[in-house]
Amino acid sequence: MNVFVIGIGLIGGSIVKDVKRLIPNTTIYGIDASEVHIEEALSLGIIDEKADYTQLSIADVVVVSIPVDAMITELPKILDVINDDCVVFDAGSTKVKICKELGNHPKRRNFLACHPISGTEFSGPSAAINGLYEGKTNIICEVEKTAFKLQERALELFKILGMRIRYMNPEAHDKHIAYVSHLSHISSFMLGKTVIEKEKNERDIFDMAGSGFESTVRLAKSSPAMWTPIFKQNKENVVETLDGYINNLTEFKKMLLADDYEGIYNEMNNTNKIKEILNGIPLNKNK
Repeated sequence: MNVFVIGIGLIGGSIVKDVKRLIPNTTIYGIDASEVHIEEALSLGIIDEKADYTQLSIADVVVVSIPVDAMITELPKILDVINDDCVVFDAGSTKVKICKELGNHPKRRNFLACHPISGTEFSGPSAAINGLYEGKTNIICEVEKTAFKLQERALELFKILGMRIRYMNPEAHDKHIAYVSHLSHISSFMLGKTVIEKEKNERDIFDMAGSGFESTVRLAKSSPAMWTPIFKQNKENVVETLDGYINNLTEFKKMLLADDYEGIYNEMNNTNKIKEILNGIPLNKNK
């Protein structure tokens, strides 16, 4: 099987590392705008060969893991040159604009709109790791627009990688992901900014920062080149989530100014229920 990865960083690199490890007789071809990334991916054994779009005609599977603004221009070009028996899937964090852009493409049947929800704050080929997607959810949108036999090929690959599958329309995906992913990154970036602005002596930050701060600000190390286009494409939903978040912060500030520590306790205690949600335990509404 010939698998092409376009964009060899954490996401695409981790997918093909596992494909190469778990599926025999697979050749991994790499395409990336950065020659440094290509050379690094070759030296790390993530890809077997450097490639370009002219070779996509031999592809059985194409994994596209580039920034979402680049996907808008590159996915149509990719679909133009693949063969009729090739499945192309993306790993973008937004789906509405991509799905609309490809809606009338002659080879729309060859494309599967995906969002494997996993990652770290690191980027580049060296960030790719084995088993990144084991037990993780992969959101698939507009599956009915992909040829059935190509769906099957992609789903079998996802099964081998250990992914759980959920189906969702693009609008619902972008709305929900704004809350559980995009807002988290904004919060982390802005927390980091706030601390940097207030703590002019960086040594104090490093000396006093505990595990709580480190885990909360971890996402601030994520790539701005990847996340700025995500916020741009999902602007409406992100603004909505920010309105709710800012309102909650404002209310917390009001309680603090009013010495309403019982209210603060109750707010935090109610929010503790998030542990049950994240652990998959159904909430008891009678409590």
